Amino acid sequence: METKITEINGLQLYHSFMAGAQRIFENQKLLNKINVFPVADADTGTNLASTMRSIANTAQPHPNLKITADALADAALMGARGNSGIIFAQFLYGFSNEIKEEQTLTVSAFAEYMKNAVRYAYEAIANPIEGTMISVIKDWAEYIYQFKDKFDDFLRLLLDGLKKAMESLKMTTENLPILAKHNVVDAGAKGFVIFLEGMFNYFKNGQIAVNFEDHKIEIAEAIDAIDHEDVNFRYCTEALMTGTNLNRSDFITLMKPFGDSMVIAGSDKKMRIHIHTDEPWALFQKIAPLGTITYKKVDDMVMQNDIASNRKSDIGLVTDSTCDLPMELIEKYQIQVLPLTVHFGQDFFLDRITIQPQQFFEKLRTSDIYPSTAQPAFSEFVNRYNYLSTHYKSIISAHISSGMSGTWQNSSNAAQKIKNESGKKIDVIDSKKISSALGLIVLRTAKAIESGLAHDEIVQSIPKWSDNTRILVSSRSMKYMVKSGRVSYSKGLLGKLLGIKPIVEVKNHGKTEVFGKPISEKSSQKIIMEEMKRFVGNKKIWGYAISHADNPETAQWYAEQMKELTGGQEPVFIQEASPVLVTNVGPGVVALSVMLA
Repeated sequence: METKITEINGLQLYHSFMAGAQRIFENQKLLNKINVFPVADADTGTNLASTMRSIANTAQPHPNLKITADALADAALMGARGNSGIIFAQFLYGFSNEIKEEQTLTVSAFAEYMKNAVRYAYEAIANPIEGTMISVIKDWAEYIYQFKDKFDDFLRLLLDGLKKAMESLKMTTENLPILAKHNVVDAGAKGFVIFLEGMFNYFKNGQIAVNFEDHKIEIAEAIDAIDHEDVNFRYCTEALMTGTNLNRSDFITLMKPFGDSMVIAGSDKKMRIHIHTDEPWALFQKIAPLGTITYKKVDDMVMQNDIASNRKSDIGLVTDSTCDLPMELIEKYQIQVLPLTVHFGQDFFLDRITIQPQQFFEKLRTSDIYPSTAQPAFSEFVNRYNYLSTHYKSIISAHISSGMSGTWQNSSNAAQKIKNESGKKIDVIDSKKISSALGLIVLRTAKAIESGLAHDEIVQSIPKWSDNTRILVSSRSMKYMVKSGRVSYSKGLLGKLLGIKPIVEVKNHGKTEVFGKPISEKSSQKIIMEEMKRFVGNKKIWGYAISHADNPETAQWYAEQMKELTGGQEPVFIQEASPVLVTNVGPGVVALSVMLA
């Protein structure tokens, strides 16, 4: 006869949550596949798994019930992603907020606190839609509250509650036409039921704790993706805000005009926001005065939808925002681009997502603070590789030179983690280049994937393509090289006195060197073209590309010169340069990159 579990402490609560998290990890594939609402971006499983990763990696078990509940809720809020993740985090916040300073939790108290937490979750959603995750949470919580005095055993309560949640889950198909059309249940609601299954199994199977260090988290491939619908707003936009008196109504007022699927979770000191919008850069500018933005995340749902329903290859391709590739090429080849961040003091922006090149140039001219740049965080790479590993058989990444940024290292570390979990082949390559040179390497990789070249053959070819690529960068002043620390103050002062407009080259070892020191921009341009003529000689070129910082005239001059050199060959692209390049070299910079065939 099984022993009744009449009360639970903080350790039991923690380990039951970890068991629920493990079930989410095991079912990412299914949840991504059936994700058609509110947007068919096929990432509900990934988002819930990311939220659970944060709980597993951050929250620490403690015998004290209140301390454990607060830790679980805070970890969920910090790592929540997507509609489902943020709704779940807000539900946990409500649960932890309702708990009193008690050592253990009775069946009755557990049910009461869960029922009260539903209100918090509803308040977080600007437009709650019944027949979704929130409905199943409500039906489950109200059911266990209704029968809380009938049971004095957690196992019985969770079993009966799980049955009710499953019934409610089935009803989601009938309540929402989009779900009925595809004959699926709501993905977020399914995730919540799966989580409850994990909690129930923990108590049923003798309260055996899941050890995430030793237990392999399996990531399965999402196959036979459902035909997905059009996306109304392009970017799934999220932020974590901190402050002393954050007001939910202030956020609602400012955010509402920007899009839909708005969710606002947290407290007056820490708030997680979520919205689908076409203008994340304008949104962040609007809400910035309300508090301090400590985290931003922007996912391209059009790209996600395209990968889920119209994937063009079994090989995924990843790079970073320093590649300067135009959006039409990124979309055509389904290239995943992770943004570096640009920092002006405490303010930070996602390159090309929450700050556009023209905005950056203007801020650079007017700000008293000189910007710095930083690589994407390890966790961002983990989330991206996690997501891609459910859709692709293998992944190739090519990044900015490791001699200039820690991007390659973070990407490599994250890839190794996901390789171990998914069993997928992921190769991360140091391009030893930046800007339009990196763009050429990534684009050649994309075309090789399109042509059907094998993964290993492409990986072996990329270093050769890099070595056959030359990039020369012209600048208007040494001032910004001094500010960025690339040139000493004394050399910069001398350069300023002499009017030097330095030419910078990214060598094949991946670091920059000063190539020439002309005293006029015209001289600089002529020197670069003469050097490119020598580089090309009688050899055939694969392509050339030009990046510039608010200097289209010079970019066009290079294009005309290169067309003459190549017998009329058009540039692969001409694009505004990444703020990373501009931060180090300054406005007006132009980078000419040429790749030999």
